[in-house]
Amino acid sequence: MLDDIGFSLPAGQVLVVLGPNGAGKTTLLRCIVGADRPDAGEVLLEGRPLDETDPDVRAAMAVTLDDMDFFPDLSVVEHLELLAYAHGGDPAWVQEVVTELGLESARDQLPATLSSGQRRRLALASCFVRPRKLLVLDEPEQRLDVRGREWLAQRLLTEKAAGTAVLMASHDPELIDKVADARLVIGEP
Repeated sequence: MLDDIGFSLPAGQVLVVLGPNGAGKTTLLRCIVGADRPDAGEVLLEGRPLDETDPDVRAAMAVTLDDMDFFPDLSVVEHLELLAYAHGGDPAWVQEVVTELGLESARDQLPATLSSGQRRRLALASCFVRPRKLLVLDEPEQRLDVRGREWLAQRLLTEKAAGTAVLMASHDPELIDKVADARLVIGEP
């Protein structure tokens, strides 16, 4: 149960949601992006109530939750090209992101054939092939190897420098220490 949670997240800042398993971190993120509806309160994006059906809201948010689905009949590159096109991203970003995330050898594979780490990289890549003002990530470090976690920390610092607001839940103290500007602890007495 989430009660009395309030925060603001300025552009170019990273806010990390912390708490034990089952505390409601994912639920909070799902409410913020409009996947779930809070029983009370409101979520504002740039001062307006967040409505995930609003094209301006969809254009502003890039989201990777733990239950992300992929287009099963599209290859890695086709999936990313479709997302880039649908969200007004530059098609050149797809090749850059595929290379950056080390997905070159899997570029023509279907999502079901990818390892869990490659699927996580594809989920993250889905955020980076499109414009965004707000990046919402649910434990983005999960299933990434050491090199992937180092890449993630550097990428989040790059996002901050570009003025992107980042809201994420994480259990990785090293990642949190590298990127967090603020922390929101939930589920503790």
